[in-house]
Parts: sequence; structure tokens; C-alpha cells
Amino acid sequence: MEDTRSKARSLMQRLEFSSTAALLKISICLVLATIAFWATAGSSLSEAARYTLFILTLAAGMWASEAIPAFAVALMVMGLQIAILGRPGGVYSEHADDWEQFAAPLGSPLIWLFLGGFVLAAAAEKTGLNRAIANQMLQRVGTRPAAILAGSMAVTFVFSQFISNTAAATMMIAVMLPLARTLPPGDRFIKALLLGAAFSASVGGMGTVIASPPNAIAAGALRDVDSVDFFRWMVAAAPPAVALVLVTYGYLLLRYRPSVQQIDIGRIAETDARVLPLWRRLLVMIVFVVTVSLWITQSLHGIPATVVSFLPICVFCTAGVLNSDDICTIRWDVLLLIAGGLSLGLAVTRTGLAEWLVGLLPLQGLPHLAVVLLLTYLTVVLSNVMSNTAAANILVPIGVVVGTGVGAEAATVIPLALSAS
Repeated sequence: MEDTRSKARSLMQRLEFSSTAALLKISICLVLATIAFWATAGSSLSEAARYTLFILTLAAGMWASEAIPAFAVALMVMGLQIAILGRPGGVYSEHADDWEQFAAPLGSPLIWLFLGGFVLAAAAEKTGLNRAIANQMLQRVGTRPAAILAGSMAVTFVFSQFISNTAAATMMIAVMLPLARTLPPGDRFIKALLLGAAFSASVGGMGTVIASPPNAIAAGALRDVDSVDFFRWMVAAAPPAVALVLVTYGYLLLRYRPSVQQIDIGRIAETDARVLPLWRRLLVMIVFVVTVSLWITQSLHGIPATVVSFLPICVFCTAGVLNSDDICTIRWDVLLLIAGGLSLGLAVTRTGLAEWLVGLLPLQGLPHLAVVLLLTYLTVVLSNVMSNTAAANILVPIGVVVGTGVGAEAATVIPLALSAS
């Protein structure tokens, strides 16, 4: 009984410390946001832009400090914009329904596009299709360590184009662990196998619009100025992604040389012990191929990618491949984070704050390529101290304004999104 009480007291003390730390972070962020608001009192910023700056600074601070979950910050952003900017006759809105523009991103086509990708991933995971394909492909690459590393990274890279990079890395690490255990203790190549899954998943997250949330943020920001469809994004993003994954493969192979010439691939076996009807896996495979094909060939048939996303959503739910519990496991927090980012970008752009922020940057006289490089490296730095989605939420609206000045919106914003990965 005494041990139980001691554990309870220890748990309560940790919770109290965690709550105190969160409250301190929130207070500091509020102070910084208030300073930013009052410091611009005599500037050329409108009242609406100043309040947007307050919201942007507060959100950036809370994303960076992780005072509260990232999706909660996104909801806070939308709530503050509706309350402050959406009030009729206030600093921004003129009509009673103007507030709806800040909530509209929740129903954005990009949200449904991402949801379609999540549903595909959930179905592939439940039926074991993803692991089955990974196992079959790896069993065909041979037993040489270099070939196994190349095969595992290639499979992870391809999967992360259409399911979340986290899910792709988790899947491949689960497949690689049995192989890693066959290597001699202390073999450096174990690190190459595991890091290869992580790095190729991150790089693969550059390849398609649905591969990573920053891509969706960028595509949403470009929708009204220079729309980028599924295929056009792949044309722009796939070449640098392929180049990066090749460089990463070479680095890992040189950095963590294997001590053996052969690896026993007999340990590769499908890890899903659940017995499911074969027709479900076949259905998922067919729908997966059809959906991705329609996404890529949108310019030929004219069906929007968002409309195509309803194919897996409707088929898997009505056919019983996914049930209510499976739908509950979908990353709704990511969808809320994307919606909050789109809403924030809308306010930053429409109130004139983005243009004002660009004016503060020392960009005069620099060629556009140099400006893009500066913004992309800034994105890299920010995405190492906060979530990559949060970094994209902050910098993409600025990139849109920079690109608009030279008529190169997509050429400015897409590199920002790729840099977040």
C-alpha cells in the first residue's frame, strides 16, 4: 500500500511540474506576442494586421516551445481569428458571415485529399498489405548488405509518397529488426538499416502533395494564385527527392560498413498474425492502384484529386474493410493542424501582414534564387526546433508574397515545403 501511495505522489508531482512548465511557456509566449503587437503601434500596419501579428507570434512561440500540442495551437489560432478578426464591424470583418473564411479550411479540398491518403494507409496497415509488399520485394533483392539497404530504402521511399512518413518508417523498421538481430553484436550496419528507414521516409515525404503536411500547406497557399495539382507537384518534387535518397544511401553505406558479406533474409516474414479474408487485401490493392493512378493522371481525365480521394473513403468504409474503431485511429490531429495552418496563412496574407514582413527582410538587390535559398535554409532551421508543419505554417505565406513579386509563386513556395522535410 505504501509503495502504491509513493508512486501516486510521484506521478502527481510530475504532472504538477509539467503543468507549471506549460503555464510558464504560455505566459512567455503571451508576453512576446503582446510586445510584438504594441511595438507596431506606430507602423504602417493596419489594426487587423497587428492583431494577426499577435496571433502569429503567439502561435509560433507555442509551436516552438511545445507548450500545448501542435493541433491545439492550430485550433487556438482559428478561434482567435474568429473572435478578433471575424467580429462584424471590428478590425477586419464587415459582414456577419465574414468569420466563416477562418473556419472554411476545415472543409478545404486538401483536408479531404489528405484524409483519402490516411484511409488508404489505414486499410493497407489493417490488411497487412504494406508489410506483405515490403517482405516480397526485400526477399528478391538478394543477401548482400548493400542490396538489402538499397531495397529497404527504396520500398520505404515509395510507400512514404502515399502514406505518412511515420507509418512508412515504422513499417520498415519492423521488417528490418529481425534482419538486424542476425548481424554480429556491435555491427555498425545495424544503424544503417534503421537510419535508412527513417531518412528515406523523411525524404520520401517530399514527393507528393499527400506525403507530408507542409506539402498540403504549400498547395493550399498556391490554390488561388498558381494552383499545383498532384502530378505537377510530383514533377517538381520527385527529382530532388530521388537525388537526396541516393546521396543518403551512399552516405550510410560508407559511414556504417557491414562486417559480413551476406545477411540471412530467411528471417524476413510477415509479422501480422491476424487472419483476414483474402478478398479484403485484394480489394485494398485494387483501390490503392486505381486511386494513385487517377491522382497522377488528373490532367488526362479531369477528375480533381480531392474527388478521387472519396473512392477509398467510400469503398473501404462501406465494404467493411475499415470499421468505426479504425476510423478513430486516423490522425485527425494532423488534419486539424493543416486546417489551422491554412487559416493562419489566409489571415497573414489578406490582412497585409505577409507583405509587411517581407518588406522587413533585407532582400533588396538580391536575385530571386538567392531569396529562395535564404527562405529555404530558414525553413530548415525552424523545422529543427519546431514541427515541420508549424515551420511551413509560418513561412509559406511569406513565400507566396515573395513569389508574387516576380511571378514565381510555385517556384518559391514548393522549395519551402520541401525544405521542411
